[in-house]
Amino acid sequence: MIDGDRGGEVVRTGLLTCVRGLVQVVVAQAVCIPLFVLTVLSIAFIPLGVGVVLAPVVLLAVRGVANTQRVWAAEWSGVPIPVPYRPEPDTRSPFRRLWWLLRDPATWRDVLWTVVNIPLGLLLGLLPAAMLVYGLEGVLVAPWLGRITFYGWGPFWPVDRFGPLSVAAAVALGAALTAFSFKAGPLVLKGHALFGQSLLAPARTTLALRVRELAETRSETVDASAAELRRIERDLHDGAQARLVALSMNIGLAEELMKRDPRAAQELLAEARSASGRALSELRDLVRGIHPPVLAERGLDGAVQALALTLPLPVDVRIDLPGRAEAPVESAAYFAVAEMLANIAKHSAATRAWIQIEHARDRLLMIVGDDGTGGADPAAGGGMRGIERRLAAFDGTMAVTSPPGGPTIVTMELPCALSSPRTSPSSGTG
Repeated sequence: MIDGDRGGEVVRTGLLTCVRGLVQVVVAQAVCIPLFVLTVLSIAFIPLGVGVVLAPVVLLAVRGVANTQRVWAAEWSGVPIPVPYRPEPDTRSPFRRLWWLLRDPATWRDVLWTVVNIPLGLLLGLLPAAMLVYGLEGVLVAPWLGRITFYGWGPFWPVDRFGPLSVAAAVALGAALTAFSFKAGPLVLKGHALFGQSLLAPARTTLALRVRELAETRSETVDASAAELRRIERDLHDGAQARLVALSMNIGLAEELMKRDPRAAQELLAEARSASGRALSELRDLVRGIHPPVLAERGLDGAVQALALTLPLPVDVRIDLPGRAEAPVESAAYFAVAEMLANIAKHSAATRAWIQIEHARDRLLMIVGDDGTGGADPAAGGGMRGIERRLAAFDGTMAVTSPPGGPTIVTMELPCALSSPRTSPSSGTG
């Protein structure tokens, strides 16, 4: 029973491989050929202006087919092909979108894959089905041939010259080829997937750059974490710790004065109670600076709404999040928005601000803007540079548009997935 089940699984896999191979043939001939022709024409038309609009559409279509091939390679053959594309710019300008696509090396590798896949996809796609059909011909057709031939030839050699022996040999060879096709078909399909991997995966130079970026990001994250620890230690030493030491001294003095001067002891205890309240408040502020309770309880949506209410100017808040990100990503997003709002309150001289947060294409998009005096520059250091490093630790990006005279618009993106979907997003004005 076990061997029968295993044999049935082999047959099902072989038949499925034939179907998938034929799908690859259709893609190679009916999709890759038109796409390559349109790619050449759209790039040729760029000087005429038509290609500025047409080329991005065609190149993104090529990218879509390549992404489909990546998915098939992973699901059908277990060959992972990472997506190597550079981040898409947040712009509607056709010229910038065209430049983004043309300067990405992965675009040209996609085009090269499209060309080479035309003959190779046809050959490797047909091969599993061709082996199966030819093997089945030897098994099913040869016994009925006898001395009848098609143009003088049977499945493997001229049947009319060898008679029954030829028929028996044809059946045996057909059965062997059929069995072989069930085993070899998935290997042929995997060969096609490996061919796709050789062109569609990130190049070595891209991987080297990525490793260098990750090393730099890790170093910056370690430095930022060390600076954050020093800040917490300094705040504890200069704030809550000093107040607790003074509190302990006041209580000790009150104990000594309790019998000799109860009135003075009572005043010291009152001061101690006041100092304890201030120390507790400072500890709460310190905890909020590490991980705000409102963020844990209400998520990024509620935490940003609460932040907006603390600003001394109107803040339009529009948030559309169908779920919650992981805690580290959520925390990074919260502090990024908090730093931008703090800059608005301190430096912008703005009369109004706005916040827009949404999730699309597996990226958390945050836009914080104001109508202030402008001139914000992350390169000058300070809080914005720290936020840029914090986002980079999660492969996030930050773009600042702040001409003199304003407005200032800060666009931040974090790649992430959402979970725990909610039924309704929120929007409002702080």
